[in-house]
Amino acid sequence: MEKVSFNNKNSVFFNALRKKVNDYFQTNQIKPTGNYKLYFKSTTLLASAVALYLILVFFTPTAWVSILLSALLGFNMAAIGFNIMHDGAHGSFSERKWVNELMGYSLNMIGGSVYLWKFKHNFNHHSFTNIDGMDDDIDIKPWIRVSSTQEKYWFHRFQYIYWVFLYGWTYLLWIYWQDFQKYFTGKVGETKFRKMDTKEHLIFWGTKIAYVAVFVVLPIYRLGIVDAMIGYFVIAFVCGFVSAVVFQLAHVVEHTSFPMPDEETSKINVEWAIHQIQTTANFATRSKIVSWFTGGLNFQVEHHLFPKISHIHYPKINELVRETCQQFGIEYLEYPSVLSALRSHVTYLKQVGVA
Repeated sequence: MEKVSFNNKNSVFFNALRKKVNDYFQTNQIKPTGNYKLYFKSTTLLASAVALYLILVFFTPTAWVSILLSALLGFNMAAIGFNIMHDGAHGSFSERKWVNELMGYSLNMIGGSVYLWKFKHNFNHHSFTNIDGMDDDIDIKPWIRVSSTQEKYWFHRFQYIYWVFLYGWTYLLWIYWQDFQKYFTGKVGETKFRKMDTKEHLIFWGTKIAYVAVFVVLPIYRLGIVDAMIGYFVIAFVCGFVSAVVFQLAHVVEHTSFPMPDEETSKINVEWAIHQIQTTANFATRSKIVSWFTGGLNFQVEHHLFPKISHIHYPKINELVRETCQQFGIEYLEYPSVLSALRSHVTYLKQVGVA
């Protein structure tokens, strides 16, 4: 597919919205990056992850307690990705570039590659949200069909059932297959990314080896292969399941669109900001617990419009986005709870699986 473009000639909506958001930060003399609340949460998440790891590997409790703690570590790792890595990789964690880069590398600490993630997520996903062939985040083929433009197989009629099992394996697939596929092909989907320099090659291999040593080799040495692998797969399954669900509830639900560009011009006939709103949904924005855990990714609309603003500001930005959408007659999609968004996701999987 040729590079997709948007009808940004005037961008009347986004210009009006951006002015309101800029005025909010200037009037209140607030920086758009993180503050002490984010730093405290990040310290808590990192410290708890280290504590859980040490307990499991060096002070291993009884089997059922170990399984519960392994599941908790899986949740914890997902939260590190949502809160620390995500803001850092978007450059919104801190005013200091080196701090953002350091926080971004927390993804490498839990098995991924922030270098590849930035291109996959910051460029592909944020630029071409829900556009089949461009947005690598909706490329779950052939296992899950998320758009009517994707090829349909007989088993898709059951995807609204087997998604529960499949999502749990996305983490292992990501760190052991997809990262290496991107690394050796030099492409995310069909899009080539900037070549790694020597430093990034060393970081990629060094952190991958370190991750396997810490999460696989050392636990096997301490606990034996069976116990270590059971714990590891519980951690991986929970982390993968939670991460996949948070993403899917933001983009793969009823009423979000999966537009395709004009075949001749490769253009989407709306401005980029409106496209983001049409392809994205919020959920459970009134829940402080959900917002805390997901790093504001339940405010996905605001994040897509202003990815360089830290998630701690999204509740206020949410008010400005809603106001501007109402002013311009643009539909704003939000589900009141995680359960309602999850129900919509399952319904949509069922619909697109047979359509």
